Amino acid sequence: MNKPKMASEKGNSRVQILLTQLEKMTGDSMVRDPEMARQITSKLLHLIQTQGKRSRKINTTRDIQTILNILCILSELLTLGKGRRVGVFVSKGGTAVLLRILINANKEFHPNEELMLHLHSLLAKVGPKDRKLGVKARLTGALHVTINLIKKNLQNVKLVLPCLQVLRVYSANLVNAIALGKSGAIDMMFKIVAPYSKKNATNAFSCACNSLYLLILHPETNARRTVEGGYVPTLLALYLDWHRNDTWHRHTVIRKGLLGCLRNVTNIKLGRRAFTKADGMRILYNSSTECLSVRTLDPLVNASSLIMRKCFPKNRLPLPTIKSAFHYQLEHVLASGPVAQLYSQPPGVDDVVDESDDNEDTEADTENDTENEEDEKDCRSLNDDIEKDINKLNPQKIPSRPYEELKVYEKFFMELSQDFQGFNFGSSTTSSSAQSAQPIVVPTAQVPSPNHVTARISALKATQSPLLLEGIAIRCLAGGGSDCGSEGAEDEVGEGAVLEVPDTAQLLPLHDLDLYVEMVKGTKSVPSYTEVAYPDYFGHVAPTYREPLLERLYGVQRSKIFQDIERLIHPNDIMDKVFSFSSDTSFLVDSILNRSLRFNSQFESGNLRKAIQIRKYEYDLILNSDINSNHHHQWFYFEVSGMRVGTTYRFNIINCEKSNSQFNYGMQPLMYSVQEAISGRPCWVRTGTDICYYKNHFARSSIATGGQKGKSYYTMSFSTAFSHKDDVCYFSYHYPYTYSSLKMHLSKLEALRAPEIYLREDVLCETLGGNSCPLLTVTAMPESNSSDHICQFRNRPLIFLSARVHPGETNASWVMKGTLEFLMGPSLLAATLRESYIFKIVPMLNPDGVINGNHRCSLSGEDLNRQWQNPNPELHPTIYHTKSLLQYLAHTQRAPLVFCDYHGHSRKKNVFMYGCSLKETIWQSNISTASNDIEEDLAYRALPKILSQIAPAFSMASCSFVVERSKESTARVVVWREIGVQRSYTMESTVCGCDQGKYKGFQIGTRELEEMGAQFCVALLRLKRMTGIHSHQHLLDLESDLIGTQPKVVSCPTTYVMDEDEPSFLEAVDYSAESNDEDTEVDLGAAAAAASATTDTGEVPELLSDSENNRDAWKSEPVTSSQ
Repeated sequence: MNKPKMASEKGNSRVQILLTQLEKMTGDSMVRDPEMARQITSKLLHLIQTQGKRSRKINTTRDIQTILNILCILSELLTLGKGRRVGVFVSKGGTAVLLRILINANKEFHPNEELMLHLHSLLAKVGPKDRKLGVKARLTGALHVTINLIKKNLQNVKLVLPCLQVLRVYSANLVNAIALGKSGAIDMMFKIVAPYSKKNATNAFSCACNSLYLLILHPETNARRTVEGGYVPTLLALYLDWHRNDTWHRHTVIRKGLLGCLRNVTNIKLGRRAFTKADGMRILYNSSTECLSVRTLDPLVNASSLIMRKCFPKNRLPLPTIKSAFHYQLEHVLASGPVAQLYSQPPGVDDVVDESDDNEDTEADTENDTENEEDEKDCRSLNDDIEKDINKLNPQKIPSRPYEELKVYEKFFMELSQDFQGFNFGSSTTSSSAQSAQPIVVPTAQVPSPNHVTARISALKATQSPLLLEGIAIRCLAGGGSDCGSEGAEDEVGEGAVLEVPDTAQLLPLHDLDLYVEMVKGTKSVPSYTEVAYPDYFGHVAPTYREPLLERLYGVQRSKIFQDIERLIHPNDIMDKVFSFSSDTSFLVDSILNRSLRFNSQFESGNLRKAIQIRKYEYDLILNSDINSNHHHQWFYFEVSGMRVGTTYRFNIINCEKSNSQFNYGMQPLMYSVQEAISGRPCWVRTGTDICYYKNHFARSSIATGGQKGKSYYTMSFSTAFSHKDDVCYFSYHYPYTYSSLKMHLSKLEALRAPEIYLREDVLCETLGGNSCPLLTVTAMPESNSSDHICQFRNRPLIFLSARVHPGETNASWVMKGTLEFLMGPSLLAATLRESYIFKIVPMLNPDGVINGNHRCSLSGEDLNRQWQNPNPELHPTIYHTKSLLQYLAHTQRAPLVFCDYHGHSRKKNVFMYGCSLKETIWQSNISTASNDIEEDLAYRALPKILSQIAPAFSMASCSFVVERSKESTARVVVWREIGVQRSYTMESTVCGCDQGKYKGFQIGTRELEEMGAQFCVALLRLKRMTGIHSHQHLLDLESDLIGTQPKVVSCPTTYVMDEDEPSFLEAVDYSAESNDEDTEVDLGAAAAAASATTDTGEVPELLSDSENNRDAWKSEPVTSSQ
């Protein structure tokens, strides 16, 4: 057992003796007695090769054989020791010694080939561990020694391989790469790389490809030398040759190296031109198509795809101008604003394709991206955007306007001064509404002719006369126009059809068809819409099932990109049929005969500017930019007709702007089928397969991107099939909610108001487009007109809510709808809530943008949520007057307890909040001021924490309380800083779905959004209990009764937000909605669950909002979706 150990110790002692003898020999003694040095080193090498033991540092000598022995010893030592020994060797200056030997050896008339081989082999082994090797090689002259050695020995593969490996390390340094390019390294490399043969399929060839890749990677001059040397066709020919001959795919590394060289060359404009001229698109397309069936070749396919996408000729959008198709002339334009810049641009220069050499995000590929990667990018950008100025972070009430100016807003707070004398509290007919009747204004200059304005439904009863709705046309079945609404198209129709009206009265008690038409007549739009979309007219009933997130199939994006590339390679296969935007009846007849789809968006909130038929069943769609703007493309809402049953159509929205979208992570667009609605299922449903979102070849002008060059548009592509003949279908980005729908909804709420509810609707102001902005006041009527009851009524805290400042965020309106219906509902919780607070609500801050199909801006061409710091009364009237209301309240010492602005988020899942915290902002920004020294009331965290306990769609983990520079002019930050509202929030609702809690894995629907609005109200009740605003014994009794009859809601085990249990910053909390933790305390979560859930028997609880009660009452089966 001890023999191996004894032999090892004996061998180790012999190595020690030999090393000692070698160390005693000085440089001069080695010259006088080289034979002794050779013998010692030979013995050392033999011992190390047989036993693999360590050696000590060995000094160099001029004797070739001795040096070779030492190098062999080092090679063996470093090979056995792996990375750790190499690191020690580098730290002791080993690479410098090797470079010095290399320089000395090169001074010989005929350098020893074996010595050069061993030196470069060692340098290749240790070079990656020495970050300064490239600099050392350049300063010592070793760089040119290596390159000259390769030039003289091109046919000596054994010597060239280690030299190329060292050259690859040298080329990683930018200065070295430039120097190598000047010394002819590019030309030399193309003498090494050669067409396929078994002889060339060596490591040297692969290493040469990698070295060439690194040479072209960094300096543009080397890529330019490659192009000017005519090597782009050579690279393509080499790749094609290796592709054809490597039938067993054994040399994919070489093929990938050649593609890497092409990718670097095409980073410059000159390289892209040379690539296109050499027919590179066709070569890579054909070769990649042949590789698609082999999964292991995906790296080659992806690399080829990136090169082709980069080299695809950049085109401008097929539009005469990217400015909005609709024009609204502003009477007052700020000289420094974006609209002034837009107006000052001469015609024809608003969308010029950039000829710059910038190639933005050339490596971008979202095929395999994850949401975590997107979150990391968002976090990095957030850290750069955090406000670091302590003076700006300190919330300071800025002196508001003089009271004389604000006194005019006293009329909007009549409840604070009303004495209710002479009021009959038992009457059921008295209304507290202050809304004045206004004449109905049809938003057209003249009443459209019957031929133009008709209700076009199914041709099933073509013998009957058309249905006219007093100048408003209902877009329905059979005969839908082909125009997209941007040019004022007219449609000719024959004998009209009778409108088949589904009985939605039982389904939607707060939806009135005739009332909606009346509201549309009073809505003023820039295009003067005269049609009503079927979904808006007949309404939407939420499906009884949940719709799961779409699982994305592998390769979908790549497949669609290849189909786009086919357009360039096979242009004759492309129809390129632009849909006419005129009343040309011959075009309509042609569309019907050819079975082409017909499009329309000439209705409220519609957005589709142009449709182009690319292939028989494929269409490119272009969205309209916001009015008085040349960008903001995201919201879409349009009608399609003339489809074939069972045929799969592909739609490509080609001018999206955001770099990524939830369409890549399970989100689907929405579709509304008129045939389905007539059959009794009037609802929006998620639709589409093969959905992806990717960068396309349409270039964005730097004029449209604020000076940024090299930007491209993105394509949102989806496929769908239609189930019904002669159907009319509508597609939308998210569930539409129009301004006319809001007016109808408010009117129905007023009509159904119970006498104990105080509801007043005022007109806050008129918008630029002449539409009214409603302001609601909701609370409970005082019990009597006694002084005590009136005093209690007036002293209720205020809650200020707003929504829909961004028109494309329709989910905000659905959440607001849930809030309003809960507030106006008959439940005991709703009554308690009204008795606790006075609600001031602006349900739609941007009516003009909503009406005209904008995504983000108002008619001023500006984002209204960036105007709160200094709103202009003429350009931003809704923001100006809303802020004035808050300033009035602050002046009268009645600042709201809570301010919340409802929004929608397009790139995140769940519902969450943004708040404002001085302490958390300082901590995140790494400001030198110690956050522990700052005193801050943690009450701002109470409301979101409550919501995380009771609302299944809400995620506390997604909340943020950091103040960013880019958000300093938003409502949330301005109200916090200037008005002094600590609980100032933005509540963001996803347009996609949830990845946590009860709704994990499902797309969000209107039922869940309305539930979120109701849950927000319930959270305010718990907030009242926590803040001790009133005695809450009655509420506790109510909760006990509810818990006795309703199943326990699952909630997270967190406690209430108190100073003692709240850490300085965000703590780790279990936010799972599936927690089984039993809370011994009476929980408002049970009441919240009752507001959105039915019992196991399918009965509808009393605490549902008005619309929920009535909407679910017609169902014959238990509801299992969001109940």
